[in-house]
Amino acid sequence: MPFIRATFRTTRRSPFGSTTLRAIMLTAAAIVATVGTISPVLAQPAWKPDRPVTIVVPYVPGGGTDASARATAKLLGEQWGQPVLVVNLPGADGLIGTRKVTEAKPDGYTLLLQTPAIVLTKHAPSFTGTDPLTALVPVTNIAQSPGVIVANGKFPATSLPELIAYCKAATTPCSMGTGENVAKLFGQQLKAEVLPNLIVVNYKGTAAIITDMIANNVNFAVTGVASALPHQKAGTLKIVANQGTHRFAGAPEVRTVVETGLPQYEYTTWFGLFAPKGTPPAVTQAIYAAVREAMGNAELQKAITSAGAEPLVNTPDEFAAQVRKEDARFTALAKRYPLN
Repeated sequence: MPFIRATFRTTRRSPFGSTTLRAIMLTAAAIVATVGTISPVLAQPAWKPDRPVTIVVPYVPGGGTDASARATAKLLGEQWGQPVLVVNLPGADGLIGTRKVTEAKPDGYTLLLQTPAIVLTKHAPSFTGTDPLTALVPVTNIAQSPGVIVANGKFPATSLPELIAYCKAATTPCSMGTGENVAKLFGQQLKAEVLPNLIVVNYKGTAAIITDMIANNVNFAVTGVASALPHQKAGTLKIVANQGTHRFAGAPEVRTVVETGLPQYEYTTWFGLFAPKGTPPAVTQAIYAAVREAMGNAELQKAITSAGAEPLVNTPDEFAAQVRKEDARFTALAKRYPLN
C-alpha cells in the first residue's frame, strides 16, 4: 500500500498511539482490499441484447407512432448489433398488440410503443375493468406531438373558437370523426360543453377519417400531426387548431388552443416504450440509456420531426410519473364524459 505508507512517513509524530496507528493502517488495507474485490462487480457492463428485440406497435402502419418506432428501432439495432423489429398488431383500440407485450417474458426482448390512449382502455365500455398499465412498466419516452383538429380544406374556420362558432350557427349539425379513445373523449367533451348537436362518428382508423374529410362526408376530426401535414400541404385538408402548448414547426401559422383561450382542450400525445411487468430495473435502465444515446443522432431527430413530433427522452421514473399524471387527468374526464 504505497499511498498509505507515504502518507504516514510525512508525519513527524502521530497523535495516536502505535497500537491505534497499526489498527488504522490495517483497516485502510482492508478497505483497499475490499474495493479491489467488489470493483469488477460494479464495473460489469449494462444489459445488452444478444438476440433480436421486438417493438410492438398496436396500431396500423404509417402513423406517427409507427414512424417514430421504426426510426428508433433502426438506431437501437445499430447500437446493439442486433436486429430490432417493429411489428404492427392493430385492433381493439390498441389492446391486441398491448396484450401481446403484457404476456411476453419480462426480459427486455419484447417492448411496446404506446400513446396516452392506453390510459383510457379501462374506461372504454368494451374493456371495462381491463387496465393494461398494471401489467407493464414504463421505460422511456421517445417523442411527443400535439393533437391537431383537422377539417376539409374548404372549411371556413381557422381556430377552435371559430370552429365552435361556425357549428353553433350551422343549420345542419356538424360532424366529427374520431379514431382512438383520446379523440373519442375529446368529442364527448366538446359535445357536452359547447356543441350539443355535434354528431360524433367513431372510425376504426385514421385513414378512413382522412378519406371522409377530403370527401366532406365528415366536417372535422382529431388526428396526429403526421397524418394531417401532407394533406394540409396539398390543400385537401386544413389544420384548424393545434392542441399542444406551443406552435410546431410543420405548421407555425396554426394557433394553439391555449393561445385562443381554450386550454381545457389541450392535448399533447407522447410515444413511449413499455416493457412487461417484472422486467428487471437494470434492463429498463439499459434500454433507456440506449434510447437516450440514439436520440443524439441527427437522423433519428429528423425522422421524428418529419413525423410532426419532437424528440423527448426521460428516465423510467420520470416517464412513470408522467403516465400517472395522464392517467389521473383522463380518468377524471372519462367520469364526466363517458366513452360510448
